[in-house]
Amino acid sequence: MLIALLRLYARLPLPLIHGLGILAGWGMYMFDVKFSRRVRNNLLSINIAENERHYRRLVHTSARETGKGLMETFAIWFRPEQSVLKWVRACHGWEYVDQALAQGKGIIFLTPHLGCYEITSIYYAARNPITVLYRPSRQQWLTPIMQQGRSRGKVKLAPTNMGGLRNLLRTLRKGEAVGILPDQVPESGEGIWARFLGKPAYTITLVEKLANTTDAAVLLAFGERLSWGRGYHLHIAPLAGPASPQNMNDNIERLVRSKPEQYLWSYRRFKIPPHTADTRPAD
Repeated sequence: MLIALLRLYARLPLPLIHGLGILAGWGMYMFDVKFSRRVRNNLLSINIAENERHYRRLVHTSARETGKGLMETFAIWFRPEQSVLKWVRACHGWEYVDQALAQGKGIIFLTPHLGCYEITSIYYAARNPITVLYRPSRQQWLTPIMQQGRSRGKVKLAPTNMGGLRNLLRTLRKGEAVGILPDQVPESGEGIWARFLGKPAYTITLVEKLANTTDAAVLLAFGERLSWGRGYHLHIAPLAGPASPQNMNDNIERLVRSKPEQYLWSYRRFKIPPHTADTRPAD
C-alpha cells in the first residue's frame, strides 16, 4: 500500500513537490528541536557566512532546501525513470566520463550531501552500470523502500560491509563505476581525522584505497537543484589532486562554498565516532 501511494505521489509535477518540500522544511525547523539546533550550530561553527544577516539567511534557506531534498527523493525513487531524466536540464562535464571509459578505467563517483544526490546515479545508470555504496537505514521499515527506490535501471547497491566493499573492488576492476557519499561519517577504524570547513571531520579512507588499488578515475558529481522546481543541472569534474581524505575534503569544500544553501547542514558531519576522541585534533 505504501509503495502504491509513493508511486502516485511521484507523479506530481516537480514545482509542487518542491513546494511541499518547503513546507516540510519549515515544519522540521519549527517543530524538530534537534534538526533546527544542528543546522544552526553547524553553520555557526564554520567560516562560511559573511555576516550575521548571511548566517540567518543560510539557516532559513538550508531548512527549505533540506525539505525539498526529502520530498524529491521519494519522487525520484518511484517516478518512471524516463520522466525523472527529463528533470535534468543540463549536464556539465560528461566528457570526463567519456575519457575514463575510453581509457578502460573504472570510475569512482564522489557525490557529497549537496543538492540532489539521488538523481546523479540514475542519470549515469541510464547509460552505464553503476554500483552505489549505501548504509542500511536504522529504521527497518525504510530499508526495503530505499532498496527498491534506488535499484533503478543499471543501478546496483552494495551495503557498507566487507561483502559490499569487495563488490566495489570487483566492479572497478571490470572498468565500471561506483558511487560513494564521501562526506558520510565512517565507523571507527574506517577513517582518519581531516579538516573540513575549518573543523576536524572523521573522513573515509576507502576512496584513497580503491583509487590506489585500481587506478580508477575519481570524479566529483553534484546535482544542483534549480529554483522554482525547474529541475537540475548536473556538474561532473575530476578530483583535483590525490584521493587522500584531506584533499578530498578540500575539493568538497569548494563545491559546498559554491552552493552553501544546498548542503545538508542537518547532517552530523562533525560527530565523534566511538573510540576516536583521543585522536581528534583541536578545532
